[in-house]
Amino acid sequence: MLMARPDLDAARRELERVLASPGFARNERMSRFLRFLAERSLEGSNDQLKESVIAVEVFGRKPDHDPSQDSIVRTEAGRLRARLAEYYLGEGKDDAIVIELPKGGYTPVFRNREPQQAPTQSARKGRWPIVLIAAAVCLAVAVGALAWWRFQLKSTPIPIAVLPLENLNHDPASDYFADGLTDELIRNLSLIDGLSPRSQTSSFAFKDKPQNVRDVGKQLQADYVVEGSVLRLGNQLRVDAQLIRVRDDFLLWSGRYERTLTDVFAIQDEISLGIVNSLRLKLGRGRRRYETGTEAYDLYLQARALGLQQGPEGEFNSASRFEEVIDKDPSFAPAYAGLAAAHATRAGVEGYDSADERSKAQAAAEKALQLDPLLPEAFDALGMVYAEEAHWERSEQSFRRALELDPNDSVTYTHLALDLLFPLGRIQEVIQKLKVAVKNDPFAPRLRYIMANALIAARRYNDAKGYCLTLPADFPGKNEWLARAYLGQGKIQEAIRVLEDTDRRGLDQGLSAHGFLGYAYGRAGRRDDAEKIASQATEAYDRALAFAGMGDKDRTLQELERMADSLGAARVGRNLNYPEFDLVRNDPRMKALRKKVGLP
Repeated sequence: MLMARPDLDAARRELERVLASPGFARNERMSRFLRFLAERSLEGSNDQLKESVIAVEVFGRKPDHDPSQDSIVRTEAGRLRARLAEYYLGEGKDDAIVIELPKGGYTPVFRNREPQQAPTQSARKGRWPIVLIAAAVCLAVAVGALAWWRFQLKSTPIPIAVLPLENLNHDPASDYFADGLTDELIRNLSLIDGLSPRSQTSSFAFKDKPQNVRDVGKQLQADYVVEGSVLRLGNQLRVDAQLIRVRDDFLLWSGRYERTLTDVFAIQDEISLGIVNSLRLKLGRGRRRYETGTEAYDLYLQARALGLQQGPEGEFNSASRFEEVIDKDPSFAPAYAGLAAAHATRAGVEGYDSADERSKAQAAAEKALQLDPLLPEAFDALGMVYAEEAHWERSEQSFRRALELDPNDSVTYTHLALDLLFPLGRIQEVIQKLKVAVKNDPFAPRLRYIMANALIAARRYNDAKGYCLTLPADFPGKNEWLARAYLGQGKIQEAIRVLEDTDRRGLDQGLSAHGFLGYAYGRAGRRDDAEKIASQATEAYDRALAFAGMGDKDRTLQELERMADSLGAARVGRNLNYPEFDLVRNDPRMKALRKKVGLP
């Protein structure tokens, strides 16, 4: 008996459940493929589910794509069918709804799972031969499924953590070299098929903190740990590294390299190769082999280490150091990629000329890709630039390409979520991407802070509060987001208490505690206090918040217009999606403003 098709809401919930499962959450391209097919089907747009359309919309092929010359869609459809089957054999075995992709087509089928019924006594009588045949068939299928399942497990990326290399010089001034090499090793391993390294932010949480390898593996959810040391004496370099299996603290591989500094790239490659061979992986895709002078590379590691050691401020300041590298070696592509990332990040920060920073970022990224077309950092920087300029399709293509080249980079997942999906109002996708980033970088407070913001935009205030409470007490912006969660819960007085304390002690560090306090005063009916905040505010955004809290549509929209004149499209889009501006969400002037800045 054919089961009835589930209702649309239930089907969409099942789609999100499948996409949130590990097998899909870790595979950006497959998740995008399934979402496209499922959403078009649920919208009744089955006419778009053609191979030529899918190739362009999902896999970035050109409009003149010829399926007979490029079978990308058919190949990926086969992988998608296998992954769905894997899901419903495993964590989805009890799902009430099943999503299938029939062979020979691209229109997914949503069906209710047929309940298992025990046969009646009369049905059982005299049917043992049939039952035995069925049992034999089931056994054969189960054995085949088990073999297939084990094969799939082998193809699941191996979680691995690289602990900060110990600086045996014991001179803090030379920490940048060991830190930079650690970061380079993490990035190299990220580009190898079959490995899923934990991001540098989480790895560096263990710097100078002696840890048991099993504890580290448990905290980072890693099966293997790489640790080692660096000793640099002039141009002489000694690097020790070892690979340890977490479950039994077993040393799988170790290597010692005593070379000159000019061999640093070869050392990195040999360490990567030793790890790959020990884990029985194929090297597959890897980073391009670079060569540069020792002075240029030393400056490059200093630039890379600035962000590691000083956070966002160090990343902003790294631009001049990357420029020094380029002066030494104009052919060193990673330096251009680093410069592009620094300018792209500064473009979204007040105090910098956004248009000038975007222009510099784009020029540096394009130069990096001219020298090396496979640099994920350069594509990531372009994604940020295009988002601020409201070139949404080009931005998404750039971010997707960056993740194809480095599917483990939590920074790119964050930029995709924050600069593209959030401004476009695709909040559920924002949360999905941030979950992947948090998994790859579990100790990064900034990711939890951004997740709290996304949950507030999704009106999931209890969950947002939970994320806020996991942040360090002195983390910039923690109290503002916590207060916003209280406001969403209707706890206005609690929000005011948190914001007044933050504002009084100056804990906002340049963030908008003042503006949110004006909003809270307005919500509490303290109009005079809200007006005072608005009159003192130097930023249009803060004034808009205060006026929104008072319920003043006209002045809220006036200030949002002023804000849009000074910020890029991505940042404007994020702000407009905040629940604090629900007051003007459906106002025709808001729709005109969104159109003006290039938002759909």
